[in-house]
Order: sequence, then structure tokens, then C-alpha cells
Amino acid sequence: MTYLANKERYSNMKYNRCGNSGLLLPAISLGLWHNFGGVDTVENGRAMLRRAFDLGIAHFDLANNYGPPPGSAEEMFGAMLKTDFAPYRDEMIISTKAGYHMWDGPYGEWGSKKYLTASLDQSLKRMGLDYVDIFYSHRPDPNTPLEETMGALDQIVRQGKALYVGISSYDADQTAQAISILKDLGTPLLIHQPKYSMLNRSIENGVQDVLQENGVGSIAFCPLQQGLLTNKYLNGVPSESRAAKSTGALGENEVTEEVIRKVQELNTLASNRDQSLAQMALAWVLREGRVTSALIGASRVSQIEENVKALDQLEFSSDELAAIENILKD
Repeated sequence: MTYLANKERYSNMKYNRCGNSGLLLPAISLGLWHNFGGVDTVENGRAMLRRAFDLGIAHFDLANNYGPPPGSAEEMFGAMLKTDFAPYRDEMIISTKAGYHMWDGPYGEWGSKKYLTASLDQSLKRMGLDYVDIFYSHRPDPNTPLEETMGALDQIVRQGKALYVGISSYDADQTAQAISILKDLGTPLLIHQPKYSMLNRSIENGVQDVLQENGVGSIAFCPLQQGLLTNKYLNGVPSESRAAKSTGALGENEVTEEVIRKVQELNTLASNRDQSLAQMALAWVLREGRVTSALIGASRVSQIEENVKALDQLEFSSDELAAIENILKD
């Protein structure tokens, strides 16, 4: 059946300006890290992508190695662009990244110009695109001069393969250096993608200040801490969860009794706000306007619908913020 996007898709989504740029991003973006790979059900992925777009989520975030197997999330998304979203490409922000291991040999990971350029060329082929809207250096490379990595991003924009560039998982000093180098090259840094949630607040120690001072946007990945900040772990580690799987990104040692206690107390506070824990956690990440967008993952349509409803209640009272700080303190 031919897909026709919901005509009201932009009515209820909140859009935030990304730093000092002209680009607006939806407050909730969808990441394809898990559940859109070659081992996953295509129809479920299609249903999630369609519903996300119908809800005003116009930003879809990928990376070269998303799957599994690596590359298959981009292939799946490329197929959806051809069959479902071809009329809507210009309404979408599509991003991808390179930095982690993708192929064998010395040129298959990290931050060299060789790797970043080759990886993006492969990503464009997998998705059937002439360009992506945002291309990221996925992680800093300790053995490649930052000037080379940023120079590659600048070259990629000048070649027309990406409209904007970003970085991910850079610390405050690395971020400041990247901003300076790109400014001198004439290709400003658009956005930083850090890991950020109630349970991981490392970017508050400098990164956010650097971004704000330089007019750079941010999009928080893992705002629900791999599912910890949902109702999934309120009673411990369920057998089907990521923490219970040996290959999961969330280790069982991260789900301690102390963490569960905090999650339970946060859940009570969320209930008092007439929100689910996930909704409150997303609203908290977006508080004060310091984060442009919260990047969610999903395994089913209902999760996307629940998460978008976080935008119905973004305000926190001073008492609520104080209560959250009291719960989260060590």
C-alpha cells in the first residue's frame, strides 16, 4: 500500500533551532542504532519509520556500522527512501557517522581523511543518496591530528556530500578545538552528539558550556540510558532486556540495587507529573533549552508514540528539579 504522510505531521511536534544555524531539528529525533538491521523485521522497521514521520519526527540518525550486520540499517533505510519516502526526502534531515570499526585493515576505523571519506561514500551508496544532511566524526581519534579529521569534514561539505558536519563523544577541550579549526576552515560545526541522561551527566562538566558559548547545537543520545529510565527495570533485570544479553550495550553490572532505587523514586515523581518515567526523562534532557533534540531508539511503534508525548509536559517546577537532584545525588 502506498504511503501517504499525515498532513498534520508538523502541527504538534516542537522544533528547535540548532545553535546559531538556520536549521531546525525536531525535539525528538529517531535513531536507527538497533532494530533496523538485517536481522530485524522489515515491516516493523517500516511501521516505526512511517509513524515517526507522521508524528513530525523529520530527523533520522544513522551510522555506517548500525545493524547488525554493519551497514544494514543504512541499507534498510535506503530501501524505505525508495519505496515509502521518495516524495519526502527534502522534508527530512538524514545523518550518518563514521569513526568506529567498519572494515578490516588500517583504514577501516577512527578519524583519518581516508576512512571518513571512503565511509561516507559507502553510506551514500547504501542509502541511495547524493548527500546527507549531517555527517559526524563518530569519536575522537587519539592518533590522528584533529586538523586532519576536521579537514576531512570541511572537504566533505565542499564536495557536496554533506550539508552540515558534527562530532560525537568529544570532550570539552576536543570540542573547543574542533570548533576553532572548522571556523578557520569556513565550515562551522553545526552539532555535537553526546551521551546524556539523568544517569550520565558528564557533558555538564564543560561540554555544554563550550557549545553554548560557540552557538553549536546538541543532540543527546541514550537519553533513556539504554532503557534504564523506562518502566522496564523497575523490578530488576527482565530476561529479554539488553542488560540480560551478553551482547547487549547495557551491562547487568550497570543495573545495581542503588540504580534501581533511584529509578523507582524517579518513576514516582514522574507519576505525580502525569508522565511515564521515559517521558519525564526526555523532558528533563530537553529542559532549559540547552539540548536541541533528544535522540530516541525504539523497537515498536508504541514506544515512539509514548516518547513523543513527553513534549506535552516539558516544564519543571523548582521543587521538581530539586527533588530530581536529591534522587540522583551520590
